[in-house]
Amino acid sequence: MTHRPKGTKEMTYEEFKTIIKEELAKAPKGLTWTQIRTKRPELYQRWPANQWVRQMEKDIGLTRERVKGTPI
Repeated sequence: MTHRPKGTKEMTYEEFKTIIKEELAKAPKGLTWTQIRTKRPELYQRWPANQWVRQMEKDIGLTRERVKGTPI
């Protein structure tokens, strides 16, 4: 389980979605979670919440792919 660093406010789904949408707009070929997280230090989670990822599939058309068995 990843804990929120001290002094960091809890992120809402809307804030999270905006960050992901902004980063993906800059990278037409897509990005991995690690690439996004490296660019945006406010994303401290080791993995994104599955519920939020599924919701973004509906809200912004997010698609997930697997490369050599690993989700990207």
